[in-house]
Amino acid sequence: MTTPFDENPSPRKISLFARLRSSFLTGLVVIAPVGLTIWLIWTVIGWIDGFVLPLVPQRLRPEEYIGINLRGVGVIIFLVFTIVVGWIGKGLIGRSLIRWAESIVDRMPVVRSIYSGIKQISETVFAQSERSFETACLIQYPRKGIWAIGFISTTAKGEIAKRAETTGQLISVFLPTTPNPTSGFLLFLPKEDVIELNMSVEEAAKLVISAGLVYPHDKNQAVPQETSATRGP
Repeated sequence: MTTPFDENPSPRKISLFARLRSSFLTGLVVIAPVGLTIWLIWTVIGWIDGFVLPLVPQRLRPEEYIGINLRGVGVIIFLVFTIVVGWIGKGLIGRSLIRWAESIVDRMPVVRSIYSGIKQISETVFAQSERSFETACLIQYPRKGIWAIGFISTTAKGEIAKRAETTGQLISVFLPTTPNPTSGFLLFLPKEDVIELNMSVEEAAKLVISAGLVYPHDKNQAVPQETSATRGP
């Protein structure tokens, strides 16, 4: 029997149910990400197969020769077809055909609006251009003395650069939010108010997503030398 005067009371025993519950939750933490990832990939592959394979003639489908319906064949066909179309579109004949087709679409009132909207979204999401962020920066936001991480996109041009009440150069900075860096604010700041960082965009994004918990390793930081004050006897 344990009394309040005992110096080393026995630790509280963990019941069997608590141990099983802890093991079950740990198992969920391990299984859930893997299982959901596999399920999502499997579902997307099945959706692409269901969309692409009906467009392929029956005599050209692999199951006609091997007798097995292989999952993922539609994905392979889609990738090959997309690469071929992209290769043709880069050539002179392909560009001419695209311009000719777009000239026909421009004459259709409803189709023209739908096509132009989808094209703009596709170019913004998939096109490889100079719009990607290349440099992380540090700015004072929402007031002086409070610092925030941003991504430099480009130099302000056109009417914004002309009408802004500043004599220097303006830089457009995307200020991401935590923990979702895909949303944020577009700010136009004087160049002298933007401090470029040595960390990469990926490292800065990890810092934003983790709410300041994951800091990149500073390679330029000097290793402090041992002095007589810090050296032991």
